[in-house]
Amino acid sequence: MAPAHDPPSPASQEHAVAKPLVGPLSALDLARKIDAGGITPAGVVELCAEAIAAREPEVRAFAALDVARARARAEAAVAMLSAAPLRGLPVGVKDIFDTADLPTAYGSPVYAGHRPAADAALVSMLRRAGGLLLGKTVTTQFAFMDAGDTRNPHDPAHTPGGSSSGSAAAVAAGMLPVAIGTQTGGSVVRPGAYCGVAAYKPSYRMLPMVGCKCFSWSLDTAGLFAAGIIDVAFAAAALTGRDLRVDRVAPAAPRIGLARTHIWPEASPAMQAAVELAARRAQTAGATVVEIKLPPVFEDAFRAHAAIQDHEVHRALAYEYDTHRERLGPHLKAHLAAAVDITPEAYDDARRVAKRARHALADLMGEVDVLLTPSAPGAAPRGLESTGQSIFNRMWTLMGTPCINVPGVYDESGLPLGVQVVGRFGRDRAALEAALFVERAVAPASGA
Repeated sequence: MAPAHDPPSPASQEHAVAKPLVGPLSALDLARKIDAGGITPAGVVELCAEAIAAREPEVRAFAALDVARARARAEAAVAMLSAAPLRGLPVGVKDIFDTADLPTAYGSPVYAGHRPAADAALVSMLRRAGGLLLGKTVTTQFAFMDAGDTRNPHDPAHTPGGSSSGSAAAVAAGMLPVAIGTQTGGSVVRPGAYCGVAAYKPSYRMLPMVGCKCFSWSLDTAGLFAAGIIDVAFAAAALTGRDLRVDRVAPAAPRIGLARTHIWPEASPAMQAAVELAARRAQTAGATVVEIKLPPVFEDAFRAHAAIQDHEVHRALAYEYDTHRERLGPHLKAHLAAAVDITPEAYDDARRVAKRARHALADLMGEVDVLLTPSAPGAAPRGLESTGQSIFNRMWTLMGTPCINVPGVYDESGLPLGVQVVGRFGRDRAALEAALFVERAVAPASGA
């Protein structure tokens, strides 16, 4: 294979610059301070409460909050929480996961005031791991494209992305050290990129979706947000009990495939420069970087994602569409109306295409450890009507592979530009380790 492209010209380099992360609370740093007795879980709740008081009126990241309950729990069970995997850290959960003690509206007026009888499986895992549920974070309506009220913490005139808008924005604004979201197209990686935080979409089915409002059962995947790669890996390890932490030893130099894909021209000059900057700096730091040309089946898979998603959502939201159509957002209502034309035959054909592409990707990943691609077409768009495009995420969601937004690069206006690391299915720790390598190569001050 040909080597990675030469560094971009000076004219394109000035579109992407590296600077250290600022603002978010480090989950790993807080856990270490709890271990050392430097702070208690209740003290961390107070840090979050102070940030919420200062930033929430502008950012609007929460659909429901219960700081008092989290504070009382932290004070009553300090010893137990401090010894638990998540150390009593406050966590926000996207408002499409059922919670027994907080309302769950799925971002829709159809379910305003809805109180589920039980927690979603992932929420129960969170509690068992010693996490404190601080609040429900804003989602777009039924996790689709009709935007909510959340603003980008870097500039409130810009979208935070979606559909996990509140989760990404709350972490970026320092209101939470950890938050949970979901991705069906690009709803974890893209808002992570727009808000400048680490975002981790695990391998498909690693995290349970029982008790989460379904959009597309073949694609919906739970994910995590935190300040940096070591933080999101720590949170994932604590939540799942898996060996996912990457902070204990220096990451090995990975073999990186620079994957421009057939939609590379859709990326802004700044985003293209950001990916090339990350590849160049990773190579300088010792990584092997090669140019990857994806076979034509991936273009077919890119198109197959829409057929699979839309055929399934027409069934997953059948009740809402049939009985509350007038209360659905305009984007969702139009999408569901169009989805009726996707035949079972077209759906089955799309699933076969996806299977062929997954086999092709497994063969391709025998030559590299991870792929490096854009996390989004560019920085967060101005305006709150759109949550941006998921074109650089959909195919990888369909593949079921771990995908991680690596923060640390900004455009010349100061808005974040995320680069995406795509790993092999089921090799999540290796993907997180490679993402940490890239993060430290791009912005060394962000590594711990």
